[in-house]
Parts: sequence; structure tokens; C-alpha cells
Amino acid sequence: MNEHASPDNQKDLVVVRNLVKYFPVRGGLFQRVQGWIQAVDDVSFTISEGETLGLVGESGCGKTTVGRSILSLINPTSGSVSFDGTNLFGLPPRQLKEMRRKMQIIFQDPFSSLDPRMTIGESVGEGLRIHHVGTPEERREQVFDILHKVGLEDYHAQRYPHEFSGGQRQRVGIARALALKPKFIIADEPVSALDLSIQAQVLNLLRDLQSEMGLTYLFIAHNMNVVKHISDRVAVMYLGKIVEVAPAQELFNNPLHPYTRALLSAVPVPDPRRKRKRIILSGDVPSPLNPPTGCRFNPRCPEVMADICPLREPSLIEHSPGHWVSCWLYQDH
Repeated sequence: MNEHASPDNQKDLVVVRNLVKYFPVRGGLFQRVQGWIQAVDDVSFTISEGETLGLVGESGCGKTTVGRSILSLINPTSGSVSFDGTNLFGLPPRQLKEMRRKMQIIFQDPFSSLDPRMTIGESVGEGLRIHHVGTPEERREQVFDILHKVGLEDYHAQRYPHEFSGGQRQRVGIARALALKPKFIIADEPVSALDLSIQAQVLNLLRDLQSEMGLTYLFIAHNMNVVKHISDRVAVMYLGKIVEVAPAQELFNNPLHPYTRALLSAVPVPDPRRKRKRIILSGDVPSPLNPPTGCRFNPRCPEVMADICPLREPSLIEHSPGHWVSCWLYQDH
């Protein structure tokens, strides 16, 4: 995929090129490596400054691994990630620590990501303390300020995580990510553990904060309605590969890849008079330990071509301006 696939008039803040992450599978008496789980396999995309890129796909397709690899929370097998022009892989620890001030993550589970022994004020201010930002009194004021930004009050800083609802805990997680005033945030399924009404509140909060603070998001989710609501562009992943990238409205109006069409066919339509034909995929998602040859979607694809799909992997090509797809239906063979 062309590294300049984001909108032409905006600067690319994050550039991911050929990202690969394999996890070893060990067994036997000496725990020797017996195979590799191909969690992420040759993924490339860009995110422009101020943009929200939605990353969607079924559970286990590698979305979270992509996010954590970008931040070097797990070490990638190969590939590169550039942030604001700096290649993050191979940076000395001190420089990587400085870069991490500009990149933060909101975790999926708002309860397990907070230390139950720390007050909310201590959790939100931990990053400020680690990076020696200001005096203790200045850090305290910054914590109050960021709590106000996410809709919480000063007195909440003295409470513990178990005293909050799920929606409030996720607001704390957002506050913690914002404390160091980053430029880029990876939101890893930040609303999937919340009730529907709370989801809308948190999504609107994220959009307001993006506008106010000039944030750039990688928004990881499996709920297509959520992705449509918040994303400027959407990348669809299947079994460690990106199969389609397009502006959000374009993807929902004109999905090209058979997998994307199947995902969208499962989205409920709010109008009971409108009927959407559901595409039921055959079989289960193959194991990333032994993925299919050729196009990884071919064993489940309703439009599979036996003479090419199981034999050769399609490239990610630009089918129309800004709309990329990896499928033999749109390529010469």
C-alpha cells in the first residue's frame, strides 16, 4: 500500500510500513518453538494529523496487536513505525520515553487498567510524576483540570476505582491518557464494555476532546456503527492483513471487499421497513498459526475464484481515489 494513502492536504503524523508481529508457540520438554502465530502480517497505513482512523475486524484479527506494536508496548517482528517523522523502533530507552509523552493509549477494560490501590488523582497524575512535569502542586492542578475536561469533579480525585461506574471509569482512563497532552491516542475498543447510552456519551466526549486539543486517533473497534460515528477513514483487518481502506462514508456506501460487505450486512438497520440481506460466512475464522495460502479470506469467501484466490495473495491497490482494496475481483490475474 502506498505510504501516502491519507488525505493529500494533511501531514502524516503516523506512518506504519510493513508491520509484522509473530508470536512463538512453544512446547515439549525444552519448550522449543514449534510454530508461529501470525498475528500481524505486513500491515501498512498512515494517519494524518487531526484524523481518526478506525481499525475494524473480528476478534482475533490482530487489531490490538497493531496498536500495541505502534507504541512499542510489544516488540514487533519487523517493519517500521514513524511518528512525527521519527522512526520509533530501535530508539534508545530515554528517547522512546520522551516520544511516549506524545502517544498514549485508552484500554478496553476501564476497571482492570486502573490500579485498585491508587486513588483516581494518583492514577491520572502518575504520568506527570514519571516525566517530572511541574511541582507537586502544579501536577495536582493539572489533574483537576483534566478531570474537568472529561466531565468529572475535583472530589473524584480522592476516590478509588471501585467507587465509580463503568462509564466514569472509562472517563478516568481517558483523563489518564490526556494528562501529558499527547498528540496521538490509540483507543483500543474504549466503549465495548459500556452500556449503549454510556457509549454515546464517551464517543461524543472523544470527539469534543479531539476538536479542543487537536488530537489524532487510531480507534480500534469491532462495532461498525461506532466506527462510522467517529472515524474519518476506516481500515478493515482480516486474519492479520488489511483488506480494505477508505473514507468512512465511502466504505459504508460502497464496500468492495466481500469480507467488508459481510461485516456491514450484520449491522442492524434502524428502519423496520428496510430489509438488509444478511451475508452469512461459512466456517470459522482460520487459525493464525496456520493461515490459508493465497488470499486469507478465500475459504469463507462467497465470491471465491478457485483458479487464483487460494493460490496467490492479492496486493492492496487503490481502486478509486482514497479507496484501497486487496481482492482479486478488482485486479488482473
